[in-house]
Amino acid sequence: MVDNSQFNQIFGAAPLMAILRGMGAERSLAVSTTAWNLGIDVVELPIQTPDDVEALRVVAAAGRERGKIVGAGTVVSVEHVQQAADAGAAFTVSPGFDLEVVRASSDAGLPALPGVSTPSEVQLALKEGLTWLKAFPASVLGTEWIKAMKGPFPQANFVTTGGMSASNAGDFLRAGARVVAVGSALEDPSQLPALAALLGPVDPSVSAGR
Repeated sequence: MVDNSQFNQIFGAAPLMAILRGMGAERSLAVSTTAWNLGIDVVELPIQTPDDVEALRVVAAAGRERGKIVGAGTVVSVEHVQQAADAGAAFTVSPGFDLEVVRASSDAGLPALPGVSTPSEVQLALKEGLTWLKAFPASVLGTEWIKAMKGPFPQANFVTTGGMSASNAGDFLRAGARVVAVGSALEDPSQLPALAALLGPVDPSVSAGR
């Protein structure tokens, strides 16, 4: 059995997470700062290249100074788990459900968020003790998939990833997703007010696009 109930505390009551893919250290830090100022406390940086790992290291360090949580994404091997831990990640996220990666992450002290897209994967993950799951690719699965899964698996907490924006985040949350992960929307000033509306009060300078 593997427990990832730590995500109850990691996500708290916030319904949004930021995903910053392949931006490099400087840009990742800038967009992370936008997310944090907006009220999005949790940031994920996928690690697929050495530059990605360095960006994770930089953002994780800045996050610790601000009391924010930074995780590693696209973790698809035990080696990735070690890289994530070394870079200071607080959790790992994977596109699919690989129990070896999940267990390695847990052993490293990093709760794992595996990806699922079928009822069988959801059932197997829950059997292993994983109650927080990444629904991926969410825009392809759709809101009806979330609703359908909540019927037989009410204990599952879904984080929707892939194709999420200010225009559809609310739909997925209303369908039963616990958290929606957004990326490019954070670099679009026109989407920031809509994202802020899902979070509550926002820093006026952020909503003004500054």
